[in-house]
Amino acid sequence: MEAWPAVPLLINLGGSLLGFLATLTLIPAFQDRFLAARLFGEDLNKASRRPIPEAQGVISGAVFLIILFCFIPVPFLRCFVEEQCAAFPHDEFVELIGSLLAICCMIFLGFADDVLNLRWRHKLLLPTMASLPLLMVYFTNFGNTTIVVPKPFRVLLGMHLDLGILYYVYMGMLAVFCTNAINILAGINGIEAGQSLVIAASIIIFNIVELNGDYRDDHIFSLYFMIPFFFTTLGLLYHNWYPSRVFVGDTFCYFAGMTFAVVGILGHFSKTMLLFFIPQVLNFLYSLPQLFHVIPCPRHRLPRLNPSTGKLEMSYSKFKTKSLSALGTNIMKAVKLLHVVDVRNGTDEDGEYTECNNMTLINFVIKLIGPTHERNLTLLLLLIQVLGSTIAFSVRYQLVRLFYDV
Repeated sequence: MEAWPAVPLLINLGGSLLGFLATLTLIPAFQDRFLAARLFGEDLNKASRRPIPEAQGVISGAVFLIILFCFIPVPFLRCFVEEQCAAFPHDEFVELIGSLLAICCMIFLGFADDVLNLRWRHKLLLPTMASLPLLMVYFTNFGNTTIVVPKPFRVLLGMHLDLGILYYVYMGMLAVFCTNAINILAGINGIEAGQSLVIAASIIIFNIVELNGDYRDDHIFSLYFMIPFFFTTLGLLYHNWYPSRVFVGDTFCYFAGMTFAVVGILGHFSKTMLLFFIPQVLNFLYSLPQLFHVIPCPRHRLPRLNPSTGKLEMSYSKFKTKSLSALGTNIMKAVKLLHVVDVRNGTDEDGEYTECNNMTLINFVIKLIGPTHERNLTLLLLLIQVLGSTIAFSVRYQLVRLFYDV
């Protein structure tokens, strides 16, 4: 790959542009087929409840796979055509094939979730299973489980620490987090595809900046995946933008998350990639009481539409006050004291019920700024995502000196 770094990337870019056009064209072409198969839903934040095709992430995912399937021989053309390589780079070939296998598995499992409407415990299991090919590729090609210890902990742990099997547990958990982090920051038009597009753009910028560094091949490998992902997601976002004509479905969330996990793990920049997930991490932490059912969690936590104003307002979870555990009661007291959750006690005549806003970043933003139009809310959340990436770059290239020798 070192001899021709530009040629494969240009071919990849050309295929990605074609993929963008294909995604734009195929999504409306297949809408009637999805409706006929009853793969549709209603937009709960619109006055009109017309059926909208769901699981359209399977189309952008299929186009993505076709681009990369056709691209497989391109990075190795020097071995096929000019015979300039002393030996075929089997390790690089295995990386590419193993990564595609993991992503392909995740698209299949995500589509199964959209069709079968699986429970949340299955949503944790599916990415774990799909990450196994990825972990096996890492084990056979690298097998390195030693990390550089941050400066503040070197007195206790030394310069390096071998995590052993815990490192593989970390990588498996990373795949689970990436897929579900996008899935739980959802519910308004354009937010799933939009946040993924910003993360992909951030990774592409990071890869390009690092092309002159010591790990150029790793970042070229990442670009092979991120460029097609960016353009196919852009085509999907065009149809998913407000007012949405299609829904991306869990298929896209799983597909996007696994693609990010693949490049982060095999590109050896998983910590940097997690920095690009700052809004998703904050949303996850804010959602923890409901995700673990310490606070009752309804099936849908998306904001609710006020028909009289046409704006979105916070949605609420209503439950009997006495039904909370001691931990839940203490959490409610803490979040009310900190003013991070809107808590309403005694909302019924008997005073037995309590309401609190659903704990998502979307509802929290509405709490801060008040009722907002859906399109403006999406734009604001994407601006937060861009701000998160800006902070990530600052940490990666400035604050990192406090923790590592660079």
